[in-house]
Amino acid sequence: MTAKKSSQIIALGGGGVGLDKFNLAIDNYKIKASSKKKPKIAFIPTAVGDSAFAIERFYRVFPSERAIASHLPLFSRDQRDLEDYLLNQDIIEVSGGNTANMLSIWEIHGIDKILKKAWQNGIVLTGASAGMICWYECSVTDSFGPSSSLVSPGLGVNNRTMLKELNTGLGFLKGSACPHYNGEEDRRPTYEKLIKNKILSDGIALDDYVGAHYINNKLIKLITPKIGSKGYKVSLENNVVKETIIEPELIS
Repeated sequence: MTAKKSSQIIALGGGGVGLDKFNLAIDNYKIKASSKKKPKIAFIPTAVGDSAFAIERFYRVFPSERAIASHLPLFSRDQRDLEDYLLNQDIIEVSGGNTANMLSIWEIHGIDKILKKAWQNGIVLTGASAGMICWYECSVTDSFGPSSSLVSPGLGVNNRTMLKELNTGLGFLKGSACPHYNGEEDRRPTYEKLIKNKILSDGIALDDYVGAHYINNKLIKLITPKIGSKGYKVSLENNVVKETIIEPELIS
């Protein structure tokens, strides 16, 4: 009898699929986590509208000698059985982009339920930005655009980018999440304000190029190839937002 595989999620605060040295180190870590020398990797670029550029870059990052790479388009669906396809992967990589739109499209096509089965079956789930926050219960997102006419309860108007709460995450991981913590100046204050106002629950924030590796729902460690990048536990304690640094393991 085959032993049940542990569920795994590697959630990345920023970066993602790319050919620079930082992303290559992270991608090597994902491959190692799959325990396969040449894993089957499926790319889901829904959050960028099945962007041809994002898809082409994915195949350049994972050439045939490195992985058995494929992608799943949902804006121009083919005839394949989605569940059979996704449950036969070793790694599922989710692109960055518009998280709210992605989650809505996934629900229509049943991808949310299939991803839960994939996670329970031990397939490594990963992604950066939108591909990070989708796994949690809730998050702070820029999915609703730069329009200052949109007002988020408890935040008011943000004249640069409309950062807003998103409470429709997949919920595989408990709590809230915030990507790009050091990469976008409004992320930290917005996330802290949403937690302070009890719009979002306590959670985790990650700098760009930092990954949070969960096994069986437990955060086992943070990883990064970039010196100085960190993760943070952000919580509300006695009505004060507390930020606790989580030092990542340096990878190369």
